[in-house]
Amino acid sequence: MIASREKIPGVVIAGLRGGSGKTIISLGITAAWRARNITVAPFKKGPDYIDAGWLSRAAGRPCYNLDTYLCAQSVVQASYLAHSQSCDIAMVEGNRGLYDGIDMNGTTSTSELAKLLDLPVVLVLDCTKSTRTMAAVLMGCMQFDPDINICGVILNRLAGKRHEGKVRANIERFCNIPVLGALPKLKQEDFPERHMGLVTSEEHEESDASLARARQVALDNIDTDELFRRVISYKGHGLPVVDNARQDAIPSVNTEKKPKAATNNFNGPPNVTIGVVRDSAFQFYYPDNLEALKNLGARIKFISPLSQSDIPDVDAIYMGGGFPETHAAQLSANQAFRDNLKALSRKGLPIYAECGGLIFLGESICLDDVVYTMAGILPLRFGLSKQPQGHGYTEVEVVNENPFYARGEVLRGHEFRYSKVLSIDYGDTAMAFKMTRGKGILEKKDGFFKDNTFGTYTHIHALGTTCWAPSLIAQARRFKASGPQIL
Repeated sequence: MIASREKIPGVVIAGLRGGSGKTIISLGITAAWRARNITVAPFKKGPDYIDAGWLSRAAGRPCYNLDTYLCAQSVVQASYLAHSQSCDIAMVEGNRGLYDGIDMNGTTSTSELAKLLDLPVVLVLDCTKSTRTMAAVLMGCMQFDPDINICGVILNRLAGKRHEGKVRANIERFCNIPVLGALPKLKQEDFPERHMGLVTSEEHEESDASLARARQVALDNIDTDELFRRVISYKGHGLPVVDNARQDAIPSVNTEKKPKAATNNFNGPPNVTIGVVRDSAFQFYYPDNLEALKNLGARIKFISPLSQSDIPDVDAIYMGGGFPETHAAQLSANQAFRDNLKALSRKGLPIYAECGGLIFLGESICLDDVVYTMAGILPLRFGLSKQPQGHGYTEVEVVNENPFYARGEVLRGHEFRYSKVLSIDYGDTAMAFKMTRGKGILEKKDGFFKDNTFGTYTHIHALGTTCWAPSLIAQARRFKASGPQIL
């Protein structure tokens, strides 16, 4: 399956650390190429929704996440091949430092992904208060793993032309690597940040203007034409087919611009409608997750507790993460929606919620000593901390019977949150997961469920947790078969 697809040229934009400027540079290059009628397939390395959302907007097409912890290497390769087929070039934004992974071998690192996909790397160098040392750092990156092809560097956060000249001269003399761009320090207003990174593109009031600014910065300071030529001409070693015991291949990935009719491999009613809660408060969804539901015959209907009081006729609800804390007053004020959701939950409507969705299922969230009422489905009360309360990859074992996962299953996911549980009322069997990696809701437990409602801090990726979409569809079909529900 992998070998039958043509590999599209691509580039990995990497840095020496997180916060080095990779995202804005990736956005600018993507937008600049798109403005020149180059079709760009955007990808984000690692578990990330915010940067991926900006990349999707810059490219004008979905951005897919590539993660070798959440998914088997063969699945990551197949995803890259499938989702770049109709494009001229692929843009892969790395995360953290080039060689940073979860162990001494660099597992899950950006460098591992670059080798897996056989892509050249452009390294972003934050040159703040440094000149000749940048050449030494670059030389170290080049020699640390000779199999990584660093095809160029982009200098970032330069203090001026004199600073730029010194850094350029040292890199050209000692490293023999082309400097493809040099950026001055940029104003933060174009891409403001908050506790979980950049403000999302959905919430940014002038996101199109910010992308236009990033595009102009790239055109003014980066040789995007030369970068394109270097990426297109990169021969590489050919994409190897890997064999990974965790999973053999990607589920059917739709490479057409228009969705294909999904096949139905389940008994019962042929189609169900999944309500997906998506607005500026809840926007953390992997495209692969929604596509997995569609591929199994589901219709997707978007709903919003910010703008709707009634919940449309759906057979299940999927609530992703986001920022309910920044919309707490508006969510709390919409009592009609909260009451309707709670009533449907009590009638057995399958509800699956992650992180921000979990908070909304709880009783309240306290922000600056003000308590905002949430849906009240699960007996949880939340607050917000100034420091991350859970950050990184997770691994869970399913230890209790629940509506969505079989006991004994081991799932991989991730969590990133500043929220914390202030109080909870639960029994020994009310949480499905035992955390073998990560923090979860409380005491290394996660996956709080009641009736057919399930809330968890662990985000999953449908191509890695392949049981998730079929399980949600099966629950939706059971609910639909039970007959109409009258509130």
